[in-house]
Amino acid sequence: MSSRITLVSHSSTSATNSAAFASDEPLDARGAGWVEQARGRLPRAVRVLTSPAPACRQTADGLGLSAVIEPALADWDPGRWRGRTLDEVAAAEPHAVTAWLSEPDSSPHGGESHLLLLARVADWLDTVPDDVHTVAVTHSAVVRCAVLSALDAPLSAFWRIDVAPLTATQLRGTPGRWTLRSTAVPLVTRND
Repeated sequence: MSSRITLVSHSSTSATNSAAFASDEPLDARGAGWVEQARGRLPRAVRVLTSPAPACRQTADGLGLSAVIEPALADWDPGRWRGRTLDEVAAAEPHAVTAWLSEPDSSPHGGESHLLLLARVADWLDTVPDDVHTVAVTHSAVVRCAVLSALDAPLSAFWRIDVAPLTATQLRGTPGRWTLRSTAVPLVTRND
């Protein structure tokens, strides 16, 4: 018996548009419009979950999904970098950014390290029940970690996985034996 997971990255926000660390911002107007266009395009699911973040809840609601909040799907905690752009942080703290990008157990921002995020997502994947389809509305970092876990890929590959807003990634299998079916498939046609 195998399960199916559809991981949906939330639609666009001011942070995704400016390459900023998320700060629990809502969808922007463009993101809300995309969600409206995508309504009804996801396959039916037995289980629908969402990150507690406003952008994820709004994405789920806009897609017509009755989702249950799942804390394990929360975004990567950027600590004191929350709301700042990567360029701003790199200019102010170049050594900290270098450590964050190159050392998986580093968390110079006081938030969650890459290793902790990957472990959290892998642990969540181990809880997915057999023989059901789960839709999970979450964040690009969580989707990237799910892909890494499914492929048993090195954490260094995290930065090579592109997960745009309002895309779907499909996994199939069972806890500990996931197969990647598709990655970051747009739910709407857009010109960006």
